[in-house]
Amino acid sequence: MASAELESQETETMTIREAIRETMREELNRDDDVFLIGEDIGVMEGVLDVTGDLYHDFGPERVRDTPISEAGIIGAATGAAATGSRPVAELMFSDFIGVAMEQTMNQMAKMRYMFGGKIEMPVTVRATEGGGMGAASQHSGTVHTMIAHFPGLMAVAPGTPEAAKGLLRSAIRSDDPVFFFENKMIYEQSGEVPVDEDFTIPLGEANVEREGDDVTVVATQRLVGESLTVADELDGDIDVEVIDLRSLYPLDTDTIVESLDKTGRMVVAGESPLSYGAQAEVVSRAVENAFYSLDAPIQRVGVPDTHIPFGPSLESEVLPDADDVRNAIERIA
Repeated sequence: MASAELESQETETMTIREAIRETMREELNRDDDVFLIGEDIGVMEGVLDVTGDLYHDFGPERVRDTPISEAGIIGAATGAAATGSRPVAELMFSDFIGVAMEQTMNQMAKMRYMFGGKIEMPVTVRATEGGGMGAASQHSGTVHTMIAHFPGLMAVAPGTPEAAKGLLRSAIRSDDPVFFFENKMIYEQSGEVPVDEDFTIPLGEANVEREGDDVTVVATQRLVGESLTVADELDGDIDVEVIDLRSLYPLDTDTIVESLDKTGRMVVAGESPLSYGAQAEVVSRAVENAFYSLDAPIQRVGVPDTHIPFGPSLESEVLPDADDVRNAIERIA
């Protein structure tokens, strides 16, 4: 199903990596207050080639390489945002947010509140997440649930190129701090995105990627594509509706409830750990707001309560995939 945002717009095909890079390029061109800051994002063009040639196009004042110091990156971005700039900071791997937790939860998240709204905090933090590269546990985690938990921070996690472009632009233009989580295994996923340089997707708005009547699958990041694949394979036997959650906080409860009212069955799929995770929050919202629509227990798909292993066979066993989504659907359909 084509997203509603695309119905009447000129589009082009690009990957998620390209959508992120081009959105940063457009915002750097549009607003002189925007600058990028992070480790190896400049001369090295990003460890996963996301920033690409932006350093060569905009120079070291707008694309700032930093030492290996997540506390310094997030601290500098927080200070810059508080004094009028609009920084886009990169955490090479989201696991490293622990090094910068003081700057994140006690400064970035609380400063606007502590000053009674007299300052703004327009900072965007890009952070890669997820396993699948054999990078071992310190480089393979998915921590977006933790960030979404802190009042004062918004958290988004796109599953398509369109969502990546629209959400990143909204994040950069927001006057509140936004964490933009990128699953590193879907950078090469391609799709249609609007050409419009002012195209945005509101923070806190999910999207129905595929309509269906029998089961709702609410998914994030890599599991959006996995769920769409399963929905196509089951077509004719089970009619699956797939929702890309897109925003973890704010959470679009209305879209979730509307779908559950229609289908009566729900699977929530993501790569974050199952216990106390984003999946559990979606389940809670669904039960609180649509309990009497339920025809079967809600199913969760995610990472078991363990670290991501280094060995390929063990990593594959731990990470959720299309088979896990299919099994969850078939348990309740």
